[in-house]
This record gives sequence, structure tokens and C-alpha cells, in this order.
Amino acid sequence: MKKLMTSALALGLATGVASADEVTLQLQWVTQAQFAGYYVALENGYYEEEGLEVTIQPGGPDIAPPQVLAAGAADVMLNWMPSALAARERGLPVVNIAQHFSRSGLQLACWADSGISEPADLAGHTVGHWFFGNEYTFLGWMSQLGIPVDGSENGVTLAASGFNVDPLLQRQVDCISVMTYNEYWQIIDAGVSPNDLVIFSYEDEGVATLEDGMWVLEENLEDPEFVDRMARFVRASMRGWDWAAENSEDAAMIVLDYDETGAQTEEHQIRMMGEVGLLIGDSNGVLDVDAYERTVATLLEGGDAVITMQPEGAWTHAVTDMAFSQ
Repeated sequence: MKKLMTSALALGLATGVASADEVTLQLQWVTQAQFAGYYVALENGYYEEEGLEVTIQPGGPDIAPPQVLAAGAADVMLNWMPSALAARERGLPVVNIAQHFSRSGLQLACWADSGISEPADLAGHTVGHWFFGNEYTFLGWMSQLGIPVDGSENGVTLAASGFNVDPLLQRQVDCISVMTYNEYWQIIDAGVSPNDLVIFSYEDEGVATLEDGMWVLEENLEDPEFVDRMARFVRASMRGWDWAAENSEDAAMIVLDYDETGAQTEEHQIRMMGEVGLLIGDSNGVLDVDAYERTVATLLEGGDAVITMQPEGAWTHAVTDMAFSQ
């Protein structure tokens, strides 16, 4: 089993760094191809070439990356922008330093026989969703539709779901949130026909928000050495993503090698890597400011369910400018 840490050589690095600088990355979820670029960068020695010793900490249903970052247990976290901006408004000064996902893979899968054919029909139904900040985009969408999430007769009952689709399969919920690269295929692999489902894409509904991005604490960006360390981390990570996109099956195998749970399957990870590649597209990791502003507008239009004011200082290009100017 591969270890989640690699050390730089003491001498002879192309960067000229005499010893390795440590970086701890907190993933948003469990080890899977959603994070393939980081594991590829670790496995292929890209971090080592940048003079970095990187530790990758998997996430899970009970792990909130903003809390990990706030506790000082990670230098950088992966987080959806709604979650990070909500955390920032509540007082945790997180800043986006890079954004490798350029599109949203979030969908809502509903039973076709539930009587739900359009979003307005969600009122009076139960929806399964992940929490720890992942629910904010859904809350914003419901607020825009004027549908309360309070379990009332004219509202939605929101139920917490884990990292499987059992609540839907067991008819405990009428709809469940899925990602194009993961949970949707769990439903299909369980024997459900696509014709038995009604799928709402957040992109198609015009309420998509930016997802996986790299976030750090604002105060750390005042340290030039930290900024340099993050620039090297981003550069190596995006190199890993480029390799993963060009070698999707091999990238999936690398992810499987780092999965200590043994819960992932080869078929699922290869398929996931293909879907994740579509969400990254031609992104080089530099945050698209227009996409950021669309995300903020979507969250603000959702009333006070997510954020209540325009964020200030929530992103910077300083790290990516340094990463890709060298």
C-alpha cells in the first residue's frame, strides 16, 4: 500500500531547495478519482521535484475541511466555493488560491414515479443531501424558487445522506443529490434504468456554483515563504491533473493504490476519472473571475440561506501568478 507522503531529496533538486517544505492537503471527500491530480503529482514525483513533502488527508462524511483548516491541521483544503464563502462570512478568513474545476458536476436525481417533473414539484418531497457545507448550493436554489426547506407541506424535507445512494434506492427519499462522476453511476450500477429517473442539472438550471478549489487561511498569505510554497504546490498539482487527463486509466489505478479502505472499484474509478476530466476542461488552475462572480450572485440571489453580503478578499491570483510565471 502506498504511503500518503513523499520526501524531497536533501540536495540536487531543480528548484535549488536544500530540504523539503512540508504541505498538508485536506481533501473534501474520500480517496477517489475526484482528486486524481494530487495523487498523480505525489506518485510521479512532481511535488518532490518542487522541493515539497506533501501529505494528503482524505475526507469523509464527518470531516468538514474548513474546520480542519481552522484548527491548523492542514495548510490547504479543497472545498466547494459556497461552503468556503459561507465559512468566510461566519468568520473563518479563507481565500481561494486556485480553481481547477471549471464546471459543476452537481445534479439532483429523483424517482420518475414520484410526481416530480420540474423543480417546482420538489415542494412536499424529501431530498437527500450531504451536509458540512455541501448543501449550500441546494439551499440557494430552493430559496430562489421560493420553496422553504423546513419539512412543511409546501416545503422540502432535507435529509442527510452519506456517501452512497441507499436512501434513494430504499425509497427513504424521493430525490438525492449526486455528482456526474460518482453517485449517479452508483444508482445505475444498482440496476436502475435512466428512464426511471428525472435528473436536474445545476448547470442546466442556471444555479451552478464553483466546486473543488484550493483554499488557505488569509493570514498565511502575508508570509512570502508560504505563498512560494503554495505556488510550487499548485504548479505540481496542475501538472498532475494534466497527466491524469491524458492518462485517465493509469491515473485511476494510482488512485486505487492509495485507497486504504479498498472500497473503490477499478471500473468506477476509471469512469469517474473520465467524468472529472470533463469538469476540469482546459482549466490551468487560475480562478475565472467571471465564474466566481456568477457563483456569488447565485448565492446572494438565494436570500440569506447561504451568504448575505458580497465577499471581500475571498480570492487571489497571487499564487497562480507566481506558479505559472516561472
